[in-house]
Amino acid sequence: MTPNRSSEPRFGVSIRRLRDLWVVVALVAICALLAAGGDEVRELGRYERYAIENGEYWRLVSAHLVHLGLGHLWPNLAALAIIGLLFEDVFSTADWLRLGAASAATIDLGLYAFEPGVLWYVGLSGVLHGYVAAGALALLARREKLGVMLAVAVAAKLTFEQVVGPVPFTAESVGGPVVVAAHLYGVVGALVVQAAVELARRRSRV
Repeated sequence: MTPNRSSEPRFGVSIRRLRDLWVVVALVAICALLAAGGDEVRELGRYERYAIENGEYWRLVSAHLVHLGLGHLWPNLAALAIIGLLFEDVFSTADWLRLGAASAATIDLGLYAFEPGVLWYVGLSGVLHGYVAAGALALLARREKLGVMLAVAVAAKLTFEQVVGPVPFTAESVGGPVVVAAHLYGVVGALVVQAAVELARRRSRV
C-alpha cells in the first residue's frame, strides 16, 4: 500500500519525496552530470548505429541520458520532475526502474530494426513518453479521470507526430532533429510492461 502523503503539497519537495523518488532524482543528476561533459561525452554516449554494430553496446543505455545541449536538457529534466511528482503515488521504485528499462530497450530495438535511416539519437524524451503512457494506463485501471485525459493527450501527440511530424518549433528549441519514432517505441515498451503488471494485479484479486 502506498503511504498517505495527503498532508504534503502536491508539487512540493520533501526529504520523503526525494527518498521515494530516488530513481527520478538519480536520472536528473546523471543527465545533468553527463551534460557537463560537453560534446565529447555526448558523442561518446549517443546511440550510433554503426558504433553499436562494432560492439559499443553501452550506447544502448547512455543514448537516453545524453542530450544535444541545454535547450534539449532542461525541458526533459523539467518534464521528468513533473512526471515524478504526478505519479509518485502510482509507481513504486520497481515500476520506475522496469518502465524506464522497457522504454529504453524498445526504443533501441525499434530504431535499430525499423529505422535504418536513424544513424544517431540522444535524449530522454522517448522514456518520458513511456512513463506518461504507463501512468495513464495505471490511472485508467483505477478509474481515475486523469488517466483518460493523459491517455487522450499521449494518443493525440503520437498521432500528430506520426502523421505530420514533430510538434512545430520543437527541433529549433532542442537544437537538432527530433526522432519522433523514439516516442512511439518508448510508449509501446512501457505499455506492454504496465499492461502485464495490471493483469497480474487483477488476477491476484480473483
